[in-house]
Amino acid sequence: MNRRADARPPSSPTIVTVPLGERQYDIVIGAGLLSEVGSRLRSLLGDRSLAVISNPTVFELYGQPLRRSLRRARFRPITYLMGDGERYKTLRTAEAIYRHLATHRLDRSSAIIAFGGGVVGDVAGFVAATFLRGIAYVQLPTTLLAAIDSSVGGKTGVNLPEGKNLVGAFYQPRLVITDVRLLRSLPTRELKAGFYEAVKYGVIADAELFEFIARMIRTERLLDEAQLITLITRCCQIKAAVVATDERESGYRQILNYGHTFGHALEALTRYRRFKHGEAVAYGMIIAARLAVELGLMDRGAAENLESLVRSIGRLPPIADLDARAWLSAMQYDKKVRQKKLTYILPTTIGSVKMVTDVPTRLVTKTLARCIQGR
Repeated sequence: MNRRADARPPSSPTIVTVPLGERQYDIVIGAGLLSEVGSRLRSLLGDRSLAVISNPTVFELYGQPLRRSLRRARFRPITYLMGDGERYKTLRTAEAIYRHLATHRLDRSSAIIAFGGGVVGDVAGFVAATFLRGIAYVQLPTTLLAAIDSSVGGKTGVNLPEGKNLVGAFYQPRLVITDVRLLRSLPTRELKAGFYEAVKYGVIADAELFEFIARMIRTERLLDEAQLITLITRCCQIKAAVVATDERESGYRQILNYGHTFGHALEALTRYRRFKHGEAVAYGMIIAARLAVELGLMDRGAAENLESLVRSIGRLPPIADLDARAWLSAMQYDKKVRQKKLTYILPTTIGSVKMVTDVPTRLVTKTLARCIQGR
């Protein structure tokens, strides 16, 4: 894959608006947009001090093109490179960034650029939400998963050893800019992790999107620019509509967590080292669909179609060494637990899900065990 920024001029971007009143912002999606970041931020933010938060992998590939774009717009940003990977999504990392910002005397008129994947975006957003009680930030996602999910909607946070995203804040970015040409440098496994998350959107809200993803996988056109723009745009439209209805996840927004109750616990159980986030969500979607069949909520054929698409994306890491009861125990730290009861997001058809409580523990354990055993 090409591992450098493309010098070709940008394509005309697609814009998705997240309608949140005075906190409304745009998601700009296109090819070659990295060169426009400086001018777009100058128009949006005016004369502010900027801090770029990224990681060494991303910055080695794209740091210089980003800095050139910012300098052309008369910005002189400082930079902080955090560790690369989910295990660095911690309060310790956030503290190190706070101190870096304080040392360089950033103030309340400053802004942060989150330049990386979901881990960078979540941590940088959390820092922006809490440094000096809140400063502006912009998301520049560099992975497919971040582009379609974590960069949009204002969920920021860090992990604890007990579970994922247990410390965080709802804090919306001022702008999201997605340049699909940056996705060409992704390792294949990372790219496919984003496609698992994209399937989620098809299952919860759009059967046509589900079929569109299936065609992309079948024809092996995962990096086609036009199709990526279409895919990212549709996923962002779905998420924007859900967030506009329920910004702080008091109810309806929980549908975006389809596959995540099981997936987050799986990540915590394996110390955030075995799975890409999208891979853990893939297992979560499979288990939720099987559970829906057991409860009579979903036709077995539809569930098998869903599982077939998920598994066609790529080989998932093994889980045969895990224990069903330990997995279930890890799920008790899920943020959707209310009065010690889990809310499960379960599919009813391709394109629709249902929030369900009071699922028998015995049935969940049985479903987990069968998946672990490869049955």
